[in-house]
Amino acid sequence: MTTKMIQVEGMTCNHCKSSVEGALNNLAGVSKAEVSLEDKNVTVEYDESQVQEQQLKDEIEEQGFDVVS
Repeated sequence: MTTKMIQVEGMTCNHCKSSVEGALNNLAGVSKAEVSLEDKNVTVEYDESQVQEQQLKDEIEEQGFDVVS
């Protein structure tokens, strides 16, 4: 299991938080996604054999938020 913190811009409310967490948690291989609005990031626990980091970032961007490299 891999844990990755991804910086995300544009999340401002609980709807943003639930949108990102829900999208990531629905991906195969993701065991946990937790957004911190205060720190502007999401911490994701996932299985690298099932999902790649780029897929996580793409899913966040599909929800309308900007991933900071």
